[in-house]
Amino acid sequence: MISIKNLVKYFGETKAVGNISVDIPEGQILGLLGPNGAGKTTTLRMLTGYIKPSSGSIVVNGIDASQNFIEIKRHIGYLPESSPIYTDMLVYDYLKFIADIREINSSKQMNRLQELADLCGIRSVMHKPVSTLSKGFKQRVGLALALMDDPSILVLDEPTSGLDPNQIAEIRTIIKEIGQKKTILFSTHILSEAEATCDRVLIMNKGKLVADGTAEILKGDKSDSNITRITLELTNPDSIKKVFEKSRIITGIEISEKNNLTNIVLTTAEDSRVEIYKLIKKEDWLLLEMAQEKKSLEHIFKELTKDE
Repeated sequence: MISIKNLVKYFGETKAVGNISVDIPEGQILGLLGPNGAGKTTTLRMLTGYIKPSSGSIVVNGIDASQNFIEIKRHIGYLPESSPIYTDMLVYDYLKFIADIREINSSKQMNRLQELADLCGIRSVMHKPVSTLSKGFKQRVGLALALMDDPSILVLDEPTSGLDPNQIAEIRTIIKEIGQKKTILFSTHILSEAEATCDRVLIMNKGKLVADGTAEILKGDKSDSNITRITLELTNPDSIKKVFEKSRIITGIEISEKNNLTNIVLTTAEDSRVEIYKLIKKEDWLLLEMAQEKKSLEHIFKELTKDE
């Protein structure tokens, strides 16, 4: 279990992380979301002991970081955004080198390397130079590195950054499989990835924690916000805005024009399609399409991280 209390980090006079508190139970896959500069990487680096907090506490599996961070590192496998692997080595040689550094018993090394090769899907490249691998395979080798000591906690910083959709799906499958036995904390900009993979989502903005819960709970917290998408024959945007802004049922409006069509996204407190249709009919606008959609994690993310 991980317990973070009142975590703060300053770089000079800039507060990168401000007073974060969160408990992460054993066996949970947790996604850390936020725009660039939100403090995600700084938080992960403090958790893994690469930088010290300005204040606050970190306790991992009952061990206080301020007392013994070396011991905490034995419980955590960490893969930063840029995999720290030596590209001039063969994959097998590199992983064996890491096993030697981690003082894994020589009699157990071969079994461990085979386990990691199968788990991370790198058996076919074990005797290839790291420099010849695709980014997807390099990420898998990085995962094998982070898992070498069989840690109970795995921390991944943007593990799918720069990967193509097929590679992302492969890494997602690996994370889910690993998550059956370990606690996983990973940051990502891919909201659909977090929604599909994580048991729980944290959203950070400007160094602060602004949301915490499952994707469904976060969307449920915003259940008072319904999205209705409308397509009209090209109509004056100012006229549309004036009409909808007068309506008390509409709390938000976005208008765009494309291919001689006017596209409108309305936010309402409840399902208001009947009332919206009546407004459109009254104005004699030509309605081509109207559909309601569920609030997505992307909508929630935008609402919580938009500039004030």
